[in-house]
Amino acid sequence: MSKKDTYLITGGCGFIGSAVIRHLLKNNNNIVINIDKLSYASNVYAVEASEGESYIFIKDDIINKEKINEILMNYSPDYIIHLAAESHVDRSIDNPLSFIESNILGTFNLLDECYSYWKNLERKSKDKFKFLFVSTDEVYGSTTDESFSELSPLRPNSPYAASKASADLLARSWFKTFNFPIMVSNCSNNYGKWQYPEKLIPLVIKKCIQNEKIPIYGNGKQERDWIHVDDHVDGLLSILDKGLAGQKYNIATSKEKSNLEVVEEICIIMDDLKPNSSNSYSELISFVKDRPGHDFRYSINTDKILNELGWRPTTNFSDGLIETVIWYLNNQDWLFDPDKISYNGDRLGHLTE
Repeated sequence: MSKKDTYLITGGCGFIGSAVIRHLLKNNNNIVINIDKLSYASNVYAVEASEGESYIFIKDDIINKEKINEILMNYSPDYIIHLAAESHVDRSIDNPLSFIESNILGTFNLLDECYSYWKNLERKSKDKFKFLFVSTDEVYGSTTDESFSELSPLRPNSPYAASKASADLLARSWFKTFNFPIMVSNCSNNYGKWQYPEKLIPLVIKKCIQNEKIPIYGNGKQERDWIHVDDHVDGLLSILDKGLAGQKYNIATSKEKSNLEVVEEICIIMDDLKPNSSNSYSELISFVKDRPGHDFRYSINTDKILNELGWRPTTNFSDGLIETVIWYLNNQDWLFDPDKISYNGDRLGHLTE
């Protein structure tokens, strides 16, 4: 009987991390170790798994090098998917330090301990081991007419993006200097079930349910490439399976929508699924002062992952958005539970003069 594959997931109770774990645990040949410090946006319920032989949860912080070393020694992972991160731009404006600590220092600690672990493995295990660092398209900055490729320079414009770009460069250096088998993915905006309602799509759904004003930064024409979280997970596992050490891969749909278009589409879906007796939900849209340093457009070239790994997204945005709205409507107990959702919908990252 062959040995089961062991995955160490950092930040596995986050939105994307929990989706990765749910996917991995569909395969009985996988063992998943999840380390998560359980910050405000973490959600143990989203993992949808019970602890046992196949799933082990460890509540701790990747800042804790001793704990990382202990996990590596105790569980001998074959693969590491590093997702643990502070991830909200507005919060990085209010409190940059937590992003520096988690996204830069935490990544360094993980790289340092994993390299020490990897270099002492036996040859067969050493050849099998892979480390995937999950990053963001925001490291490339904003664009007007071009699409970012894996060779585009890093030009982050927010403390969050700068912290992720720093981690991207750390990952690159561990491959170049130590030949550590690391790969980097840079993904566009995700959406889907269990996303914490400080992000645009679940926030708008929640505002509609509450019949409250829907804030739109600036003129709402900022463009984003939206990908369903399950497509992102499929892309990550394609990279882990077929990707080459030292390489980075963009993951996206290459179909952009403005923030206002996304909000208006949610309002149309809500008008159909949960009609408001007095008006259309679109009448709740309210334009507010723009976010400081707000990137206008993210555009991602995905030729590399399409051509080299054969990955393609399969979820149509409108279909995925309807599915997502229905999920939030059916899970309002979680969405409105103050013990599980501490964010009350107030604006974050707003500089006062």
